[in-house]
Amino acid sequence: MYVLGLDLGTSSTKGLLLDEKGNVVATKSADYPILTPAPGYSEQDPSLWCSAAMTVMKEMAKEVSDFTEQLKGISFSGQMHSLVLLDRDKKPLRNSILWNDVRTTKQCETIVKKFPKIIDVTKNKALEGFTLPKILWVQENEPEIWKKTYHILLPKDYLRFFLTGTLHMDYSDAAGTLMLDVLEKNWSRDIAYAFNIPLPSLPALISSSGYVGNLLPAIKNEIGFKTDVPVFAGGADNACAAVGAGIVQTGKGMISIGTSGVFLAYEEKGKGYDGHIHYFNHAAENAYYSMGVTLSAGHSLSWFKDNFAPEESYDSLLQGLEDIPSTLFFSPYIVGERTPHTDSRIRGSFIGVDTTHTKKHFTKAVLEGITFSLKDCASLMEWLGKSFDSIVSVGGGTRNKMWLQMQADIFNTPIVTLKTEQGPGFGAAMLAAVGAGWFTNATECAAAFVEYGQQYEPIPENVEKYKKLYQAYKGIYEATKDICHSI
Repeated sequence: MYVLGLDLGTSSTKGLLLDEKGNVVATKSADYPILTPAPGYSEQDPSLWCSAAMTVMKEMAKEVSDFTEQLKGISFSGQMHSLVLLDRDKKPLRNSILWNDVRTTKQCETIVKKFPKIIDVTKNKALEGFTLPKILWVQENEPEIWKKTYHILLPKDYLRFFLTGTLHMDYSDAAGTLMLDVLEKNWSRDIAYAFNIPLPSLPALISSSGYVGNLLPAIKNEIGFKTDVPVFAGGADNACAAVGAGIVQTGKGMISIGTSGVFLAYEEKGKGYDGHIHYFNHAAENAYYSMGVTLSAGHSLSWFKDNFAPEESYDSLLQGLEDIPSTLFFSPYIVGERTPHTDSRIRGSFIGVDTTHTKKHFTKAVLEGITFSLKDCASLMEWLGKSFDSIVSVGGGTRNKMWLQMQADIFNTPIVTLKTEQGPGFGAAMLAAVGAGWFTNATECAAAFVEYGQQYEPIPENVEKYKKLYQAYKGIYEATKDICHSI
């Protein structure tokens, strides 16, 4: 028997097939483009997600001989915040406005002025990435589209509608819309009323492992399934990544380094942090997670390599850095910063350059700057009362042992890797396993499916060195803010 996780990402949809023991049986993916019709705009054609998912499942059927007979459930992870608008006939009215679209600064200001209690209800600040500012932008700039709008969805929810014909949204993704009462777990009537959003346009809410229906007969027949295939709601990509990394109990944190970087922590009780850090409903049952974001994590390293070592491999670039002294600072604010500064105008810098510095010094400074930026997120959580027994590291930061040891030293916490890292799609497949009845909840599934690899313990002398360096790093933002804002 199998379960399938479909991870609807920004540039591709990936499928991950698991068996009853949590083994990865097959993986497939299909890419699609991002549209940029104007500076700062980022959009996508929703039909591409559907075509990609169909391609993934058809390729699975070709590779796995009993896929069409033994698939017992499908679930999803999806890019958060991106807006999908449907008309009365449930057809998309325009391209989806994606999470990384930044056209809505004015609308964020409007939200704060018109509804000053937004953080009290949603536990998050009004930022350009969220869904509500995008809705306001459409209301103001495309009123003819807004008049035709009958349904408001997020990307994975539209894909799931395409596959099942039912409209739902899970709590973890709904928390990223800036319209959910996060603690009460319902749509906020006050927010909907304040911004002229009809409550019936918002879909029914459901848990991430909740059953929403079976594959439509036409979909079932096109792929060749022999029996009905149950479909389960799924969750936001970060929530699913947390499930897939076993972040389903207190005391555990997660570092995720991709283009951006995330520091995420499990939260047992709903409370929020007054908007200082993101606070969302978890894909695990009756739980939450807090999250800080650095906008340019892996992007800082790829930017540095592409511009200063284009012919060199990453392995070569990072080789031998453990012997390089830490005598140079890098602030990874090359596209602005989210946590803790929420400053789109701040920019990055190298500080302390002298004639002894080589490319290796600059490379190590980039890694340290990325890690310090994520430490900013964790430090804010610790200041607000969190503590961590261990931290699971996933993504690009796991590909170099020196960098993993650096993380352990900077965070002064054991860093653990996963034996098999498959990202949000693994968590989505786990949610399908829970929904299909293989396990009673996500915690039980994680105990069975999530396996940890090597652990890196903090080295005391390195911890003391990095404590001093981190204190200096924290001063860079204030020292460079006025200069950057004047450019």
